[in-house]
Amino acid sequence: MFDKKIQKIFREYDIRGVFKEDLNKDVVFNIGRLLGKRLKALNENSVHVGYDARIHSPTIFGWLQSGLEYAGIQVYDLGLIPTPVAYFATYQAADGVECKNSVMITGSHNPPQYNGFKITLQNAPFYGQEIKKLGEELVTDFNPFIESHKEAIKLDVLSLYIKFISQQFQHLQNFSYPIAVDCGNGVAGVAIQGILENLNIKHEPLFFEPDGTFPNHHPDPSEEHNLQSLKNVMKEKNIPIGIAFDGDADRLALLSTNHSYKGDELAILFAREMTHRGIKPVVIGEVKCSQVMYDEINKIGKAVMYKTGHSNLKVKLKELNAHLAAEMSGHIFFKERYFGYDDAIYSSFRVLELLLYSTPQELESQIFALPKTFSTLEEKVQTTEDEKFLLIESLKVKLQSLPDDFPKIKEIITIDGLRVVFEYGWGLIRASNTTPVLVTRFEADSKEHAMLYKQKLLELLESCK
Repeated sequence: MFDKKIQKIFREYDIRGVFKEDLNKDVVFNIGRLLGKRLKALNENSVHVGYDARIHSPTIFGWLQSGLEYAGIQVYDLGLIPTPVAYFATYQAADGVECKNSVMITGSHNPPQYNGFKITLQNAPFYGQEIKKLGEELVTDFNPFIESHKEAIKLDVLSLYIKFISQQFQHLQNFSYPIAVDCGNGVAGVAIQGILENLNIKHEPLFFEPDGTFPNHHPDPSEEHNLQSLKNVMKEKNIPIGIAFDGDADRLALLSTNHSYKGDELAILFAREMTHRGIKPVVIGEVKCSQVMYDEINKIGKAVMYKTGHSNLKVKLKELNAHLAAEMSGHIFFKERYFGYDDAIYSSFRVLELLLYSTPQELESQIFALPKTFSTLEEKVQTTEDEKFLLIESLKVKLQSLPDDFPKIKEIITIDGLRVVFEYGWGLIRASNTTPVLVTRFEADSKEHAMLYKQKLLELLESCK
């Protein structure tokens, strides 16, 4: 029997923990075994497994393979790949093998000691309550580790992916501008290098070599300081476009000479591009996205607000048959012309498409012309796993009986935490699904209004403790 504390690694969207401390061979073996039971219950007998650049990923692969094969599941070894290639494998048959299930072994943008699993069953994310149930079962249903001596069947899905993306973007051949690309020593380089060469796109490569110690900078492009090397190269070599990826290549950062684009800004640009092709875009955003994004997209199509999290957005995208979904962090999901999952490599070429008919300066001008707002960065309030959701419920009650000096509230959106809409802006307080914190963000037509909303909401939150 495992210690119940192990349940902390079973998160809302994936399984994630520290190598050996949380993810030891017994835990990983039994995750594989119990996942194999679920596959069998779905009448599935096989699964694709790939892994990222972390130095312990191949070891975890072996442990997981043993558990899956103990349960009678055939493992297809995809090797070292970006996360989107694992998703791609569930849609495109390689070497005649059709399999709609995948496990990606990845710690994403976490520090080097972390690793984990992103799971897809029958082309759908395995997440939320299903992951939590697996964690609960692990505590009571334990089998001792038994190493598998069966060799997994290797499939070269990566080459198929490179060929597919290259064909999809043939019209970008001999692209007009040089670009700088920072892979952060994650796994994006093993895929994007071949595509750039196939399309004869001039590029300045930064840190394309996979290295799970991440010797140059942390592989999280949503943190501005991790983009400094990319900015330096762009400036030194007069390169107008910069692209950066996180550790497993499902999140994208776009830079131009004068601007770093947020996920919601990219959503506006992509939606506008679709209208030029006669599409009335349906776009899904998360609760952290700017109101400007929702307003701008509603002028040309339909914008839908939904929960944060890549699994949530993938499911909603399919449910609504929407064209696109976006997160502030750089997860971009295309269903129009693609399969509806977050693929930063694919999205990077959709970015280059925007520049077929606009200059980098014209793209910047579109963003600079948007209504001006002041917004805070995502800020975190430390709490505990037990208290974070209780605090949100207490705050919801407090918002029904407010002091006289509280700013006028127009609407309270409860899709994911509390997005409180005021006369001149909004404030968000939500419980993180992955860490013991509350996440906050505030936006208004002026700094003064944003700071007022922040002060009042955080004071009300403090009174809930």
